[in-house]
Amino acid sequence: MAELSITIKRNVNAPIEKVFDAWLDPQILSKFMIPMKGMPEPQVENDPRVGGKFTITMQAGDQSLPHSGEYITIDRPNTLVFSWVSDHSAEGSRVSLDFLDLDEHTTEVTLTQVKFFDEPAMRDHEGGWTNILETLNTYLAG
Repeated sequence: MAELSITIKRNVNAPIEKVFDAWLDPQILSKFMIPMKGMPEPQVENDPRVGGKFTITMQAGDQSLPHSGEYITIDRPNTLVFSWVSDHSAEGSRVSLDFLDLDEHTTEVTLTQVKFFDEPAMRDHEGGWTNILETLNTYLAG
């Protein structure tokens, strides 16, 4: 059976360096790492270097949803790769972000996540990442 994965492409209305750096700045990350509309901003802590770790604690009602990982690749402003650990992700799950400079005000972001428990978990993550990328665009364009 093939490994489950998702790939989402979105254009973000901001320069490539600004889009890339948003994924490593905990204050900005907390503004867009919101997988469902209406969720409060998560708590974010990170050590943005290869081998550094991050923690993102989201809230869904009374439920705390901790996510963590380790930075595997940081190639500014082209590629960011990190592990993705949560109660809703399979062991060995990884997220890759590729950034393409379309023009001085537009960046194409390609997000790929690999390894899911099953197809429903994969679809849930796809919806969450889609909202996150839309919120990133709204935040940076605003």
